[in-house]
Amino acid sequence: MPRPRRTQISLEDTPYYHCCSRVVRRAYLCGDDAYSGKNYDHRRGWVESLLLKLTSVFAIDVAAFAIMSNHLHVVLHVDIEAANGWSDREVLEQWHQIFKGDELTHRFVKGHLLPPADTAILQHRIATYRSRLCDISWFMRCLNEPIARRANQEDNCSGRFWEGRFKSQALLDEAALITCMAYVDLNPIRAKMGKTLEQSEHTSIQLRIQGALRGEQPKRLLPFRADEQHNQPKGVAFSLSDYLQLMDETGRLIRDDKRGAISSGSQDLLIKMNIAPDNWMTLITQFGHLFHGPVGTLEELTSYCEHLEKRRRHFANCCRYLKTS
Repeated sequence: MPRPRRTQISLEDTPYYHCCSRVVRRAYLCGDDAYSGKNYDHRRGWVESLLLKLTSVFAIDVAAFAIMSNHLHVVLHVDIEAANGWSDREVLEQWHQIFKGDELTHRFVKGHLLPPADTAILQHRIATYRSRLCDISWFMRCLNEPIARRANQEDNCSGRFWEGRFKSQALLDEAALITCMAYVDLNPIRAKMGKTLEQSEHTSIQLRIQGALRGEQPKRLLPFRADEQHNQPKGVAFSLSDYLQLMDETGRLIRDDKRGAISSGSQDLLIKMNIAPDNWMTLITQFGHLFHGPVGTLEELTSYCEHLEKRRRHFANCCRYLKTS
């Protein structure tokens, strides 16, 4: 039975969450549908464009994404400090970028004086909107609903386009985050949708490679902050160059027709993150089968369950996959 979203989100333990949405009724996000004979590649552009636009509205960053033929993966970072740092006016300005608002909120944004009764109502709305702008459920809703309406209009039909709920799992430590990001970034290689990372269309890894060639990081993606040339106030505590090297070496191993190996430098990085190099390929190719809930060490999973008042540590057996010994 599906668990309520509030029982899966604990910002006290981690701001990182892996979300996945799948389509229904033979629906396609992209590629050739053998049943209908239609090609839906253009829909991947819809999703990527809207996904990256939402990062400028919500206090939520995208760490990784991959838009596949009938589902999408996204790794999100909830920036609660950014949401709390917005002024009341900034909260409403953010909200108005995707929702119409009402007369009261627009009057406040324009600087009009409000009577005390209206001020009390407005403060309640601002608090509600501030909370929603750092809520992954609202983020995924604002991503999935417009795509569903647009796809239904194109298909000249009605009803569900996505499954009823998107799946989410907490990433409780750095090892879980990097492993999940790599799993998402390498999805097209495993699915043989792209021969190389550079050719993996509509993925975060392609954007990162393109940015690295220009000596910069994509503005709409959560940056890697371990690089000396990028003094970022927030980001993944890892070197972008090391991550790209690890992805390149792993991608070569996944492909049957391309030789490759995990270098000693990448192996040292995996060990530093408490990931056994011998288990790396298993983690990357079977992440979705190995982990069906929160990902992290047993200690972090215990803390996560305590904060959410869970009586049992579900998925505790999965923790062993991220240990070096």
